[in-house]
Amino acid sequence: MRFYVVTIFPEVFKAVDFSILKLAQERGLLEVVPVNPRDFTPDRHRTVDDEPYGGGAGMVMKPEPLVAAVEEIRSRDPGTQVYLLSPRGETFTQSMALELARKPSVAFICGRYEGVDERVRTFVDGEVSIGDFVMAGGELAAMVIIETVARLVPGVLGSRESLEEESFAGYLLEYPQYTRPPIFRGLEAPEVLRSGNHQEIARWRRYQQIKVTWQRRPDLLARADLSPRDREFLTMVVRGEDPWKDI
Repeated sequence: MRFYVVTIFPEVFKAVDFSILKLAQERGLLEVVPVNPRDFTPDRHRTVDDEPYGGGAGMVMKPEPLVAAVEEIRSRDPGTQVYLLSPRGETFTQSMALELARKPSVAFICGRYEGVDERVRTFVDGEVSIGDFVMAGGELAAMVIIETVARLVPGVLGSRESLEEESFAGYLLEYPQYTRPPIFRGLEAPEVLRSGNHQEIARWRRYQQIKVTWQRRPDLLARADLSPRDREFLTMVVRGEDPWKDI
């Protein structure tokens, strides 16, 4: 999979050359390609911004270099879906990440200053936001999306099971994790996880997923596909019952 990023700070994306993302790039599973809109400017100062019409604070990114960068990407890689990173955009979620991971290539436009000229929106396929807050630019938002999507590309992670069981898979948060030592400063790892009974461990983990989701993000449960046993666990959680409490 190929990620294009339209940014005036391409050096920021050297940060993707680490850990899982670095290994995936070395194996040819994904590629991150920064495209600098300054390369599409006609003046010697490589100007990408200007004062807003009508006055006001700050500067606005000009449409010509941004659209030229998008057209260059589409000429290199026809069919690339282009997204503007914007507070107006659809909120990025795990389900959106799954959709993006199925595409061979996507591009993200990183705004700066007071934003981009409104006409740029005519040339994109959609707009994406990573949350209801303001950042100095779209670069870090693009990196958040790239890492989230890249992990879902087949072959990037060694274990498919890791993807299926982690937070937001099936709209449930992940169950608690423990490792050695069994007791740390008086806090004990659950006995069931050390029992070797894999069937019981699976039941405990599912119960914990439902419990943590109910406690932290009850809004997700309305969208979760719960089995009859899951609904029994949810009833127990609501009542404050825990089958493993005394085990």
